[in-house]
Amino acid sequence: MKIGRITISDRASAGAYADRSGPEIESALVKVFGAGAEFVSAMVPDERELISEKLRELADAARCNLIVTTGGTGISPRDVTPEATRSVLERELPGFGEAMRMASLEKVKTAILSRATAGTRGRALIVNLPGKPAAVRECLEILAPALREGVAHLCGEDPHK
Repeated sequence: MKIGRITISDRASAGAYADRSGPEIESALVKVFGAGAEFVSAMVPDERELISEKLRELADAARCNLIVTTGGTGISPRDVTPEATRSVLERELPGFGEAMRMASLEKVKTAILSRATAGTRGRALIVNLPGKPAAVRECLEILAPALREGVAHLCGEDPHK
């Protein structure tokens, strides 16, 4: 199991503060996929082409089964992660974003401002997450069953065995 994680942040990529959401992704996904999961990490600024390029690299060259992004899903002018993601997807899976927004809305009344999306590229499942570590953890807990089953399907395995 190879998992790519991309932290998308102008300030973190410039070294203005430490990335806390990327490591949170790893911590949460080890609980979902086990200690044998291999992680490939990256950090890019909020630049659409750089995000798309990194997604293509992790899906096509690194052959990650799952790619999870954190950051850039809001409505500020620099938040371009969903657009960058959609530009590389072959099939969009809107249910991921819908599930995260609905579950998060119970805790954070502004969760409906999130534009996170998900989909597939080749045999990779790509999922956008919010940028806050607590939101990363909460969303991955919500998505865990669908992540396991989606990756199994993309790998040609029977997820029900």
